[in-house]
Amino acid sequence: MAQRIAFLASDAPVAQTARAALVGRYDDCPPENADVIVALGGDGFMLQTLHATQDLNAPVYGMNRGTVGFLMNEYAETDLLNRLMIAEEEVINPLSMRATTADGKVHEALAINEVSMLRQGPQAAKLRIWIDERLRLDELVCDGALLATPAGSTAYNYSAHGPILPIGSDVLALTAIAPFRPRRWRGALVRKESVVRLEVMNPEKRPVMADADSRSVRDVISVEIRSEPAVGHRILFDPGHGLEERLIREQFV
Repeated sequence: MAQRIAFLASDAPVAQTARAALVGRYDDCPPENADVIVALGGDGFMLQTLHATQDLNAPVYGMNRGTVGFLMNEYAETDLLNRLMIAEEEVINPLSMRATTADGKVHEALAINEVSMLRQGPQAAKLRIWIDERLRLDELVCDGALLATPAGSTAYNYSAHGPILPIGSDVLALTAIAPFRPRRWRGALVRKESVVRLEVMNPEKRPVMADADSRSVRDVISVEIRSEPAVGHRILFDPGHGLEERLIREQFV
């Protein structure tokens, strides 16, 4: 039975050109009617596509028309139907962010890679960290802090010197961004089931913003983060090039 494919592309000209070529070869259908969604772009567009299609049954197969392409497969116009048939599926759960701002409003968002808190002005942020309602760090002076999933551990988390986590591991990486005090604190691993709460100290003098996969909320006073098992993002990879292999390979380059 032929697969119904929805082709989605970023605004980059190279991605739009690839989409036109693939639609001409394989036809196209709306995402809600598709058996599989093919995303053409970089990792940022892949994250956008996963968020936009999370309520659909179709898995997403990415082909790299961006820069890094950690979540993408190699681009090729030929043999796509066979590649889709033999692709291996990974299911990842996002993080749920609940951010409270200084005006008392609550903002909710999901993040596939990480939820981060970042200083909003020239002053360093001062954060207090709670894990499962227990105070673990009474003051962290830093540029920010983030909580990353295994799938997102090679992104911002890794650039902030956080650990790479094996895919499927039941832990999340809590990582400081440019910590000043405690000077030697380099983060922690927490259970996937844990609830992490970050509170902003002196928010008037030291304003902080929260970010969930590039969706930002300014002037936050606290952020609560937990894994969201009710949402499962289905991603397809070519055999032998899944997330587990990529995460291992990334540690030996």
